[in-house]
Amino acid sequence: MQREATRSAGLLDAAVGLAIVRVTIGAMFVWVFFENLGKGTYSVAGYAGVINYYIKSSHSPAVWKTVMEIMASNAAIAAPLQAITEISLGVLLIIGLFTRPAAFVAFLFLGSLWISEFGTSWIWELLVSVLACLGLALGGAGRRWGIDAWLAQRWPSSLLW
Repeated sequence: MQREATRSAGLLDAAVGLAIVRVTIGAMFVWVFFENLGKGTYSVAGYAGVINYYIKSSHSPAVWKTVMEIMASNAAIAAPLQAITEISLGVLLIIGLFTRPAAFVAFLFLGSLWISEFGTSWIWELLVSVLACLGLALGGAGRRWGIDAWLAQRWPSSLLW
């Protein structure tokens, strides 16, 4: 009985820790959305300018620079998609809805940004956030302080939360 109580306390601490990381990463996405919106980064010229800077200044692999060139040349589509992605991920993570898929998409999104910025900034600047998102995706961080906790009570067998 005492071992069960100790284990429950440990899981509670882990769940709270994951929830704190989840809300923090979500807040970061919302903040970045509004920051980029204010800078004009979601405009065609603004988006293409940022991507072209990464192409010229980063040490990304050549194949990744080719992907970035495609994104820059399609900035009219890519810029609004990035805006929608950033605000959606932020809100989903803050409220704890579809946390695992949202965190996995955030992992891929921030991972792609990390590769794009490679050599232009401190290597750990984004890598910690990338790995935090992977931890959120694996850890089911929406089960504490999130809508996923309520959904898990209704449909406990789902892997989405």
